[in-house]
Amino acid sequence: MSLDVRGVRKADRPAAVAIEQPAGRTTAWWGMVMFITTEAAFFAVLLASYFYVRFSGGGPWPPEGIEDPKLTKPLIMTALLLSSSAPMVWADRQVRKGRIGRTATGVTMSLLLGAAFLVLQAVEYSEKLHMFTWTTNAYGSLFYGITGFHGFHVAVGLLMMVFVLAGMARGRYDARRNERVKLVAFYWHFVDGVWIAILSALYLSPHL
Repeated sequence: MSLDVRGVRKADRPAAVAIEQPAGRTTAWWGMVMFITTEAAFFAVLLASYFYVRFSGGGPWPPEGIEDPKLTKPLIMTALLLSSSAPMVWADRQVRKGRIGRTATGVTMSLLLGAAFLVLQAVEYSEKLHMFTWTTNAYGSLFYGITGFHGFHVAVGLLMMVFVLAGMARGRYDARRNERVKLVAFYWHFVDGVWIAILSALYLSPHL
């Protein structure tokens, strides 16, 4: 007696099923968290150095020959930078719904506001360089070092936005493929938060 095992073998084969990736944060997300953490520590050290030099000297601060920082431009810069976070929040929500056109609009708005911030910072530098430079004293080194490094981080954020916009133009993002947009928004909010600390330390505290 012969046994036809073809049907058995076919029945024994496991049916093809969709394999779902385990839920959780991606490597890119954790990488951004680690990067932001190290940068936050870096700025914390810079601001701690600023206050150490300020209170250890015992003299006037800013030093003689340097006027207290004016607040008009820094406050406008603050308004620009904080306002730029709102379009990024909106863009992050829109990309999750697959609305790429609206996402691009939000990112572009943040890009323009961030660029305006850097323009005003350049104008402020052009005015302050007539009074003191990086090498004038410790105050000058700390002021230009802290604000300059923050400006560099703003520029990096703007480049990230350009990269994301280019990806949208090529159809690389949709309701499921959107992690880079989220990470750029995450980084941009960090840059905004750092500026608030810088504004409080370098611009507001000398007036207290």
